[in-house]
Parts: sequence; structure tokens; C-alpha cells
Amino acid sequence: MPVLFAPDVFMTAFPRQGQVDPAFAPLADRFDQLISQTPQGAALCVYQSGRPVVNIWAGARDKAATQPWQETTQVNIFSAGKPLVAVAVLRLVAEGKLTLDAPVAHYWPAFAAGGKAGITVRQVLSHRSGLCAFHGRVPDAAIFDPEQVRALLEQESPWWVPGSDQGYSPILYGWILAELVRRVTGTGFNDWFQQHIGVHLDGAVDFGVPAERQSLLADVAAMKGAKAEAGVIRLGQAMKADAQGVVNKAFTNPMSLMVGTNGNAWRSAEIPAANGHASARALASAYDQLLRDDVLLPASVRELCWQLQSEADDRILQTPMRFSCGFMLSQAGEDKALGVNHQSFGHAGAGGCLGFADPVAGISYAFVSNQMAQSLLIDARNRALIDCLYQECLEG
Repeated sequence: MPVLFAPDVFMTAFPRQGQVDPAFAPLADRFDQLISQTPQGAALCVYQSGRPVVNIWAGARDKAATQPWQETTQVNIFSAGKPLVAVAVLRLVAEGKLTLDAPVAHYWPAFAAGGKAGITVRQVLSHRSGLCAFHGRVPDAAIFDPEQVRALLEQESPWWVPGSDQGYSPILYGWILAELVRRVTGTGFNDWFQQHIGVHLDGAVDFGVPAERQSLLADVAAMKGAKAEAGVIRLGQAMKADAQGVVNKAFTNPMSLMVGTNGNAWRSAEIPAANGHASARALASAYDQLLRDDVLLPASVRELCWQLQSEADDRILQTPMRFSCGFMLSQAGEDKALGVNHQSFGHAGAGGCLGFADPVAGISYAFVSNQMAQSLLIDARNRALIDCLYQECLEG
């Protein structure tokens, strides 16, 4: 049985650790308050102009609350990993191995079936491909079998005319892009990612965690007592309104997309849009490098991370959204504002993980936790931390 701690006892048993620049002490204090209110394991990392000014962690990483969170602890960041998939694709664009406006089928001929011949790499990256969900019932185990996934994608058809509308692709996005990487490099996505992207990060990021390291991962669980935020309520209403519709199927077909995230099968699989495992420092360092240098991406393509590609009422997320090539762009709305500057780019993950960069302030930010709030985009914990960062640290 899990060990139950009162919040103050929990913080005494698993206190905050790490380093904080004195100018950012209010942010560390706010982190402490949030962790103590709902016992959880979490980490926060903020870079400013190339150096980590906040790199802290606290709480336990396992369900039994016996193993302390470490600086290197990785947790499933869900869709907060999507931008790292995009970075891999954009790097290959810079190398001339992929072209944004070329059809996906140019590199993957069998993909052309079912009305997909004209879908471009750019449309997939910016959620304008119409490939948001599988139409037919998918067996639960299929998502763990790359060959089955590949065959399902080849047989699939768009839900609307590609390019005509915007619809967030929760899962298929990652498989399509990962297959492009595999086809033009001859190397599996995670292996290629580790060799060309992961090696440059300040910590580990995996899309398929090796078996020998899975015992070190944080276990994820629903946050007790968390109330559904507006985005979740809105999405739930759309899903219930049409059980066979694209919104419902995007998240529940198959149901194994919603459960089993602590299991070996999920952790070992390559589900790039949803099962990236990362530490806060690794995620923040990726954004820091995108702001500062050519290590991850050369200048010729780096601006694609924050250049607007699509802006519309999103047919899946049921709210207006702005996307670049693989990143959510900051916009008005408490669950969509990445700080105070419109130029910020990043991505939220289901339940509260978040990474983003602000080119104006020169900061990159990452928060990860094993306690999932009932949030769709930027959750209340991150909103409190971001408010503190801008109001008390950057302007204070």
C-alpha cells in the first residue's frame, strides 16, 4: 500500500533540492508551496541566457512514496515531447533529407493510399493534415507493434480535406514523423534522436526507455482531488456528443492510449507523440539551445519553431490554437499563454508537464510532475509558476 503523508510531513521527508539563483528565489518558494499543497514528485528548471537559474526537484517518484525524486529522474511528459519530434524532422530539413512542402508519400509511397497522396510534411507538423485519429477500431496491443502501426497509417484516410482546416493530432502525428525519420536515415526514430539530438541535452530524453532504466522512471498517477479544468470539460463534452466522432477517437482509439502508462509495454514502445520520458533539465535545455545556438538546429530552420503556420478554431481541442512547425504558440487565454510575450513557443503535455521558450526574455522553462492534473493545456500549477517567474523574478 502507498505510504500516506500529510503535505508538511511529505515535504520534510522529500524536501526540495537543487540550485536557485537568488534573483529567482520567489519562484523556488512558489514551487515549494505547490508541492506541499498536493504531495507529488516534481521538478522545475529555468534557463536564462544559457545558464540554469533554477534547477530544483522535490517529492517522491514512485507510487509507494519511498524513492526520492532526483535531478535525473525522467517522467512521461506526454505531448510536451512533440516539439522534440519536430526538432528531429527540422534538422533533417536543414540537411536536405526532407522538404517541408513535399508530400509524405514522396518518402513513404504506401502512405499515399486513402486520399493521403497530397499531405505534406509541413501539414503534419502544423496539424493541418486531417489525420487526427484512426477511423476503425484498433486493438489495444497494436500501438506497441511498429509494423501494425505502419500498416494502420497506410490504410488510414483523412477526416477532412488535408490543408483545409486545423485539427490537433494527439498520437498519429508522432508516428508519421518518426516513420519519415526512419525512411530517410535508415535508423529507427529513437536511435537517431539519441545520436543527433539527445546527446546535446542536459539530461536524458527517451522515446522508448531501455528496460534496464525503467525502474528509475517516475510513476504517473491522477492527482487526488484535482478538479477538471475548462479545457478538459470542453473536450469531454465534445467526446460524449459523438462517440464515433474524430474527437473521441483521437484520444480513446485504442483505449490503451489512456491507460497503462506505467507499464513496461508503454515505456518500451516508440509512441513519439505521447510517451517521451524526460527530466525537467533535459527539456529546458532543449529550449535554451533553440534560443541561442545552432547545436540542435541551424539558423536556416530554427525560426520555423516560432513562425506561425496555422491559426484556427481547432477541431480536436475545441478551442482556438496557434501552431508553428511542431510547437504551440503563445496566445491569449490562461491555459494557452506561455508567459507574457506573444513570441513564446512550446508545448503542454496532458496532466501538466510543460516546456517553452521566450525569445524576448531569453528564458526557457520546463516543469514535470508525476501527478496529473485534470488539464488539457497549461494547468494551474504552471500558471502560478509562470506568473511568479514574470511578476516577481524577471520584473521584480
